[in-house]
Amino acid sequence: MARKALLITPDKCIGCRACQVACKSWNQLPAEKTKNRGTHENPPDLTAYTYNRIRFIEKTKSNGEVEWLFISERCMHCNNPACVQICPVGAMQQDKETGIVFYDKDKCVGCRVCRAVCPFDKPRYDKERKIGKCNMCIDRVKAGLEPACAKACPTGAIRFGDRDELIKQAKAEGYKIIYGEK
Repeated sequence: MARKALLITPDKCIGCRACQVACKSWNQLPAEKTKNRGTHENPPDLTAYTYNRIRFIEKTKSNGEVEWLFISERCMHCNNPACVQICPVGAMQQDKETGIVFYDKDKCVGCRVCRAVCPFDKPRYDKERKIGKCNMCIDRVKAGLEPACAKACPTGAIRFGDRDELIKQAKAEGYKIIYGEK
Protein backbone atom coordinates (compact mmCIF):
# COMPACT_ATOMS: atom_id res chain seq x y z
CA MET A 1 0.00 0.00 0.00
CA ALA A 2 1.38 3.45 -0.92
CA ARG A 3 1.46 6.38 1.47
CA LYS A 4 -2.05 7.77 1.81
CA ALA A 5 -3.08 11.40 2.09
CA LEU A 6 -5.93 13.86 2.01
CA LEU A 7 -5.88 16.56 -0.64
CA ILE A 8 -7.84 19.45 0.74
CA THR A 9 -8.80 22.20 -1.70
CA PRO A 10 -10.09 25.22 0.27
CA ASP A 11 -11.51 26.99 -2.79
CA LYS A 12 -13.93 24.06 -3.30
CA CYS A 13 -15.11 24.09 0.34
CA ILE A 14 -18.56 25.58 0.95
CA GLY A 15 -18.31 25.46 4.75
CA CYS A 16 -21.09 22.91 5.17
CA ARG A 17 -19.14 20.99 7.83
CA ALA A 18 -20.35 17.60 6.61
CA CYS A 19 -16.78 16.45 7.24
CA GLN A 20 -17.04 17.43 10.91
CA VAL A 21 -20.33 15.58 11.32
CA ALA A 22 -19.07 12.47 9.52
CA CYS A 23 -15.92 12.43 11.65
CA LYS A 24 -17.90 12.70 14.89
CA SER A 25 -20.29 10.00 13.74
CA TRP A 26 -17.71 7.49 12.49
CA ASN A 27 -15.44 7.92 15.52
CA GLN A 28 -18.42 7.94 17.92
CA LEU A 29 -17.26 11.21 19.45
CA PRO A 30 -19.58 12.95 21.89
CA ALA A 31 -21.15 16.31 21.21
CA GLU A 32 -19.63 19.23 23.05
CA LYS A 33 -21.39 22.26 24.44
CA THR A 34 -20.40 25.40 22.55
CA LYS A 35 -21.75 28.90 22.34
CA ASN A 36 -22.29 31.37 19.56
CA ARG A 37 -19.37 33.78 19.34
CA GLY A 38 -20.83 35.90 16.54
CA THR A 39 -19.57 33.71 13.71
CA HIS A 40 -20.74 30.63 11.85
CA GLU A 41 -17.52 28.91 12.92
CA ASN A 42 -18.21 26.28 15.54
CA PRO A 43 -16.63 24.78 17.59
CA PRO A 44 -14.03 27.43 18.39
CA ASP A 45 -11.09 24.98 18.38
CA LEU A 46 -10.09 21.35 18.03
CA THR A 47 -10.57 19.17 21.10
CA ALA A 48 -10.03 15.55 22.08
CA TYR A 49 -13.60 15.01 20.79
CA THR A 50 -13.41 17.18 17.67
CA TYR A 51 -10.73 15.83 15.33
CA ASN A 52 -11.37 18.24 12.49
CA ARG A 53 -13.14 21.54 12.08
CA ILE A 54 -13.77 24.08 9.39
CA ARG A 55 -12.31 27.46 10.21
CA PHE A 56 -14.26 30.40 8.76
CA ILE A 57 -12.30 33.45 7.68
CA GLU A 58 -14.15 36.60 6.62
CA LYS A 59 -12.10 38.82 4.34
CA THR A 60 -13.14 42.17 2.90
CA LYS A 61 -11.93 42.73 -0.63
CA SER A 62 -10.73 46.12 -1.87
CA ASN A 63 -14.14 46.70 -3.50
CA GLY A 64 -15.88 46.21 -0.12
CA GLU A 65 -17.25 42.79 -1.02
CA VAL A 66 -16.98 40.19 1.75
CA GLU A 67 -15.38 36.88 0.89
CA TRP A 68 -15.57 33.76 3.04
CA LEU A 69 -12.67 31.37 3.14
CA PHE A 70 -13.01 27.94 4.70
CA ILE A 71 -9.94 26.16 6.03
CA SER A 72 -9.95 22.56 7.20
CA GLU A 73 -8.04 22.11 10.46
CA ARG A 74 -6.89 18.65 11.48
CA CYS A 75 -3.76 16.57 12.00
CA MET A 76 -1.45 16.98 9.02
CA HIS A 77 -0.19 13.34 9.12
CA CYS A 78 3.40 14.48 8.63
CA ASN A 79 5.93 12.40 6.74
CA ASN A 80 8.33 12.45 9.72
CA PRO A 81 6.00 13.27 12.62
CA ALA A 82 7.72 14.80 15.64
CA CYS A 83 4.86 13.57 17.85
CA VAL A 84 5.66 9.95 17.02
CA GLN A 85 9.39 10.45 17.46
CA ILE A 86 9.07 12.07 20.89
CA CYS A 87 6.29 10.01 22.48
CA PRO A 88 7.98 8.27 25.43
CA VAL A 89 5.51 5.37 25.59
CA GLY A 90 4.69 4.68 21.94
CA ALA A 91 1.13 5.97 22.16
CA MET A 92 1.65 8.07 19.03
CA GLN A 93 2.39 5.86 16.03
CA GLN A 94 2.77 6.05 12.27
CA ASP A 95 1.42 3.20 10.18
CA LYS A 96 4.24 1.81 8.07
CA GLU A 97 1.96 0.91 5.15
CA THR A 98 -0.07 4.10 4.82
CA GLY A 99 1.92 6.79 6.66
CA ILE A 100 -1.16 7.63 8.74
CA VAL A 101 -0.35 9.06 12.18
CA PHE A 102 -2.59 7.48 14.80
CA TYR A 103 -2.54 6.84 18.53
CA ASP A 104 -3.20 4.21 21.16
CA LYS A 105 -5.21 5.94 23.88
CA ASP A 106 -4.54 3.08 26.31
CA LYS A 107 -0.79 3.72 26.13
CA CYS A 108 -1.07 7.50 26.50
CA VAL A 109 0.21 8.80 29.85
CA GLY A 110 -0.96 12.37 29.27
CA CYS A 111 2.51 13.94 29.24
CA ARG A 112 1.49 16.28 26.39
CA VAL A 113 4.91 16.32 24.72
CA CYS A 114 3.31 15.39 21.39
CA ARG A 115 1.33 18.63 21.44
CA ALA A 116 4.39 20.61 22.50
CA VAL A 117 6.42 19.42 19.50
CA CYS A 118 3.65 19.48 16.89
CA PRO A 119 4.36 22.45 14.61
CA PHE A 120 0.63 22.65 13.87
CA ASP A 121 -0.61 22.36 17.49
CA LYS A 122 -3.08 19.59 16.63
CA PRO A 123 -3.06 16.91 19.37
CA ARG A 124 -5.60 17.55 22.14
CA TYR A 125 -6.37 15.89 25.47
CA ASP A 126 -9.58 14.75 27.11
CA LYS A 127 -10.65 15.00 30.77
CA GLU A 128 -8.60 11.90 31.60
CA ARG A 129 -5.53 13.57 30.03
CA LYS A 130 -5.57 11.10 27.11
CA ILE A 131 -4.77 12.00 23.52
CA GLY A 132 -7.41 12.60 20.85
CA LYS A 133 -6.74 13.68 17.25
CA CYS A 134 -7.53 12.84 13.65
CA ASN A 135 -6.44 9.30 12.83
CA MET A 136 -7.51 9.60 9.16
CA CYS A 137 -10.02 6.83 9.88
CA ILE A 138 -7.22 4.26 9.75
CA ASP A 139 -9.75 1.51 10.42
CA ARG A 140 -11.71 2.50 7.30
CA VAL A 141 -8.54 2.90 5.22
CA LYS A 142 -7.26 -0.57 6.24
CA ALA A 143 -10.65 -1.95 5.15
CA GLY A 144 -10.28 -0.36 1.70
CA LEU A 145 -12.59 2.60 2.40
CA GLU A 146 -11.91 6.31 2.35
CA PRO A 147 -11.94 8.40 5.56
CA ALA A 148 -15.39 9.53 6.68
CA CYS A 149 -14.62 13.22 6.02
CA ALA A 150 -13.68 12.59 2.38
CA LYS A 151 -16.68 10.32 1.87
CA ALA A 152 -19.05 12.98 3.21
CA CYS A 153 -17.63 16.01 1.36
CA PRO A 154 -20.26 17.04 -1.22
CA THR A 155 -17.96 19.23 -3.33
CA GLY A 156 -14.81 17.12 -3.52
CA ALA A 157 -12.88 19.65 -1.41
CA ILE A 158 -11.50 16.68 0.55
CA ARG A 159 -10.06 13.90 -1.58
CA PHE A 160 -8.34 10.76 -0.33
CA GLY A 161 -5.88 8.53 -2.10
CA ASP A 162 -2.25 7.72 -2.77
CA ARG A 163 -0.22 10.78 -1.84
CA ASP A 164 1.85 10.88 -5.05
CA GLU A 165 -1.26 10.53 -7.20
CA LEU A 166 -3.05 13.33 -5.34
CA ILE A 167 -0.05 15.63 -5.85
CA LYS A 168 -0.09 14.81 -9.58
CA GLN A 169 -3.81 15.59 -9.74
CA ALA A 170 -3.34 18.91 -7.96
CA LYS A 171 -0.58 19.92 -10.38
CA ALA A 172 -2.70 18.86 -13.37
CA GLU A 173 -5.51 21.07 -12.02
CA GLY A 174 -3.10 24.03 -12.04
CA TYR A 175 -2.29 24.36 -8.35
CA LYS A 176 1.20 25.83 -8.03
CA ILE A 177 1.58 25.56 -4.25
CA ILE A 178 0.69 22.19 -2.77
CA TYR A 179 1.16 22.28 0.97
CA GLY A 180 2.95 19.18 2.21
CA GLU A 181 4.40 18.28 -1.17
CA LYS A 182 7.92 18.71 0.15
